[in-house]
Amino acid sequence: MAHPVRWACLCLMLTVMASAAADWRTTLPTAQRVGEGDFTWFGLRLYTARLWTAGPVQDWNQPFALELLYHRSISRETLVQASLEEMQRLGPDSVTAQSVEAWTQAMQAAFVDVRPGMRITGLYLPGKGCRFYVDGKLSHEVADPVFARAFFAIWLDPRARDPQLRQRLLGLADNDRGT
Repeated sequence: MAHPVRWACLCLMLTVMASAAADWRTTLPTAQRVGEGDFTWFGLRLYTARLWTAGPVQDWNQPFALELLYHRSISRETLVQASLEEMQRLGPDSVTAQSVEAWTQAMQAAFVDVRPGMRITGLYLPGKGCRFYVDGKLSHEVADPVFARAFFAIWLDPRARDPQLRQRLLGLADNDRGT
C-alpha cells in the first residue's frame, strides 16, 4: 500500500521541480536573438539588453522576450521608478492614477534589487500580459495587456529614450552592442 503513495509523492515532487525549473524559453522554445545592445547612463554601462523572438523580427502580435543582464547594482525602487517614468512619458494618455498604483505594485512584485551578473527577463504575451523571470526563475506574472505593451515600449517604441539601443535590439543597426 505504501508504494502507490510514495509513487504519487515522487510524481508530485518531480512536477513541482520541473515547473520551478522552467524559464521563459519553455513558452518561447524556438526563440532566436534578434539583437542586443548596452544601455549606458552618463558613461556607466548599466545593462546589456537582448531581444528574443520566434520569428526574424519583433511583432506586437507575437510573444517575445527582452532580457536585461545587469552590470551595476540597482535597487528595486530605482528600477520601478525609472520604468514607471518612462511608461508615463511614452503613453501619458493611457496612464491613469489607478494604473500607476497597480503597475507600481506589479513591478515591485516582479523586480528585485539587482547586482552585476543578474538577469531579469520579461516575456511579452500579446493580449494576455507578461511574465518576469529573475535569473531564469518566474518572479511574477502580470495579467494586464496594457501594462505589458507600455512596459516593453520603454525599449521598443520609436520614441524610446535610447534610439540606438532600440535599433540594435530590432536588428536594424550594427551588432556591436555599444551605445
